[in-house]
Amino acid sequence: VAGVGELGHDGDRAQVQGDPTEIALLVAERKLGLPLERLARSTRLSELPFDADRKLMTVIDRITTVTDHVGFGGVVQFTKGAPDVLLDRCSAEHGRGGIEPLADDRRAAIAETFGGFADRGLRTLGAAYRALDGPIECDQSCERDLVWLGLVGIADPPRREVEAVLRQAAAAGIAVDVVTGDHPRTAVAVADQVGLGGGRPTAAARLTDVDWDDSVAVDDVLASSNVFARVTPEDKLRLVRAFQQRGHVVAMTGDGVNDAPALRQADIGVAMGGIGTDVSREAADMILTDDDFGTIVTAIEEGRHIFADIRKFLRYLLGSNTGEVLVMVIGVLLAAPLGLALAGDGLAVPLLATQILWINLLTDSTLALALGVDQDVDDVMSVPPRRLDDPIVDGSMWLSIAVVGVTTALAGLVALDLELAGGLLGGDGDLTTARTMVFTTLVLAQVVNAFNSRSDTASATVRIFDNRLLWLAAATTVLLQIAVVHVGVLNRAFDTVALDAGQWLTCSLLAISVLAASEVRKWAGRRAAAAPLSTA
Repeated sequence: VAGVGELGHDGDRAQVQGDPTEIALLVAERKLGLPLERLARSTRLSELPFDADRKLMTVIDRITTVTDHVGFGGVVQFTKGAPDVLLDRCSAEHGRGGIEPLADDRRAAIAETFGGFADRGLRTLGAAYRALDGPIECDQSCERDLVWLGLVGIADPPRREVEAVLRQAAAAGIAVDVVTGDHPRTAVAVADQVGLGGGRPTAAARLTDVDWDDSVAVDDVLASSNVFARVTPEDKLRLVRAFQQRGHVVAMTGDGVNDAPALRQADIGVAMGGIGTDVSREAADMILTDDDFGTIVTAIEEGRHIFADIRKFLRYLLGSNTGEVLVMVIGVLLAAPLGLALAGDGLAVPLLATQILWINLLTDSTLALALGVDQDVDDVMSVPPRRLDDPIVDGSMWLSIAVVGVTTALAGLVALDLELAGGLLGGDGDLTTARTMVFTTLVLAQVVNAFNSRSDTASATVRIFDNRLLWLAAATTVLLQIAVVHVGVLNRAFDTVALDAGQWLTCSLLAISVLAASEVRKWAGRRAAAAPLSTA
C-alpha cells in the first residue's frame, strides 16, 4: 500500500516504473500470491516522500475493504524505511496474537535480525503502521507511536565480473570507495563480497560531526575506511569536495535525485541510464546505458589508450623535426668545417627546400598516421593516473626528443661530411651527392624513429610486428625514397643523384644509430626505475 512503483506486463516482458526498491517489493508481493487488487481497495490521502535524512517514507490511506491477511480498515498510516531508524519510532508490534507492546528483548531480537540480513549483504527495509481516527496532515510529527509490522531483505548481488574489474582499477591506481545510505553492516558485507573490505564503515553520524574546515579531521575520516555508510546527500557532496581539495580527480556514480549535487560537483559525474532518475542524468557528465560499473573502467582504459597514442604522435614528430632543424642550423653554423662554404661569402645548405618538404610529406603523414592506430606496447592500466597539472610532454619525453633530435642531426651531418670534399672526414664527393646522402639518411632515420616512438620505456623490439599498418607505411616510405634517388624525373625534381650500394649501407647504418641511442636511453631509464631507493 505504501509503494509508489508500478509493475505490469506487455506480453512476455515486464514493464516497471519507479525506484528499484519499490519494484522489488511489488515483485515479492506477486511471488507471495498476495491480492493483486490491493490498490483498488485503498485511497491515498496524503504522502510524505522518502528523505535521505529521515530515511523514512510515510503514506496515509483510506482502506475501503478490510483485507483478510492483516485486517486493516479505515484511515491507516503506513511507514517504511531504514529498520534501525523505524524501530526507534515504534512502541508496539503486530504479532500473531495482535498488537503487543514492544519490549526491550523484542527490540534487541528485531535489531539482531536485520543486522543478520545486513551481514549477508541484503538491503533491509522495515515496515510499520498506525491506525488513525481520521485523515490528518502527513508530516514528520506523525512518524511516532508506530506498530512494527516486519522486515524485508532485498538481495542486489554484485555482478560476477565486479571483483575482477575492481582489481583492474586498483592496478591502474584508481581508488574505489563505497558511499551509500545503506546500513553499515550491509555496506561492509557488499564491500567484502567484491574485495573492497579492509576497514570499518564511517557512519553518517560521524561524518556529520566532522569539522569539514579542519583538514586534519577530514584526513582522518578519509583514511579511516573506503566504505562510508548511512551517508546523506550533504555528506556525499562534502566527501567529493574533500577528495578534490587533496588533489584527486573524483568520479562519482549515482542514480537518485539526492545524488545530483555530488554528481554535479565531481570532476566526472556518472549517472545510471537504466535505473537513474532524470535529475541524476541531467547533473551527470556521462550516462551508463548498461548500468555496469565495468564500463567506467573500460572507458578509462580507452581514454588512456587515446592519450598514449597522442604522446606517441608528439614524441615521433617532435623528435624527427628537431633532427631536421638541427641539421640545417648546425650545417649553416659549421659550414666551413663541413665543406659547405662556397667561393666568396656564399654558403651551401645541407638540404634543399623541396627535400625538406618531401621528408615532411612522407614521414609526417603515413608514418605518423600509422602510429595513431598503434596498439599500446606498455600496459596503460598498470600505471598511476596523471595529475591534472601534469604536462602532456613531460621531462622523460623531452629527454627522448632531445636524444632522437641530436642523434638524427649528427647522423645526417656525418653522412654529409663522409661524402663532401673539404670536410672533416675526408670525403671527396660533390655537393649534390652529399645532399642526397643527408636526405636519405634523414628519411631512413625517421622510419627507424617511428618504431622507436611506440614506447617511451619499452624496447622497439617489443611486439614489433603488432602494427601491420606501420610496417606498410615504413615500406612505402622506403620505396618512395628509392624512387626519388634512382628515377630520373624525380632526380631532377628533388636535385638528387643515384647512390651505390655502399652509400645506401652508410645511410642505413647512420639511421640505425638513432635507434641505438634511444635503446641505450630506455635501458638506462628502466634500470633507474627498477633500482631500489637508497636510505640514509
